[in-house]
Amino acid sequence: MPAPGPKPMEPARDYPLFGGAFSAALPPGALDVSDLRPVPDNQEVFCHRVTDQSLIVELLELQAHVQGEEAARYHFEDVGGVQGARSVQVDSVQPLLLENLALRSCCQEAWVLSGKQQVAKDVTVHQALLRLPQYQTDLLLTFNDPPLSLGPENLSLPPWSLGDFKQLVTGLTLHDPNIFGPQ
Repeated sequence: MPAPGPKPMEPARDYPLFGGAFSAALPPGALDVSDLRPVPDNQEVFCHRVTDQSLIVELLELQAHVQGEEAARYHFEDVGGVQGARSVQVDSVQPLLLENLALRSCCQEAWVLSGKQQVAKDVTVHQALLRLPQYQTDLLLTFNDPPLSLGPENLSLPPWSLGDFKQLVTGLTLHDPNIFGPQ
C-alpha cells in the first residue's frame, strides 16, 4: 500500500512556522512543501493543493543599503534573478500600515509590491516586505499567482486570493525572537 501523501492544512490561526518561532493563518488547501522536497532553513514554502499557486515566507539578511520602496523593489528583482526570470515588471509598491500587522511592535517599515515575472510563463507575484532592523532581518512573504490552467469552476478547491495573502501577512506572529540569534 503506498504511503499517504501530505495532507492539506485547514486554515488555522496558529500554524507554526520556523519550528514554532512564528505562526500564521494559512489558506485552505495549503500543503507544506517541506513534506515533498527539501526547503532551505530560512524558508517556509506552501503550495496550493490544486493550482500552481504558492506562498513563501523567508527570513533574509537586512539589506540596509536600500530603504523604503526601493527595498521592496530590490527583493522583487533579487527573487526574479534567482528564479531566472527573463523579465520582471513592478506594477505597484504601496506602504503597509504597521498598525494592521501582528508584528507591528518589531517592524520598522512594511511594503506590499505587485508585479509580474516571466519564468516559464508570466506569473503575477505579490510580495510583502516587513523590515525588522533590530533583528537584522528582512522578512519577505511572497504569493506566486500564475494563470489558472483550468477555469475556477473546474477546481475542487477555490484558488487563493489576495485576501488570503493579506491574512497571512497581517496575522504573522513572532513567538520566539531567539530564532534571530543572540541580540
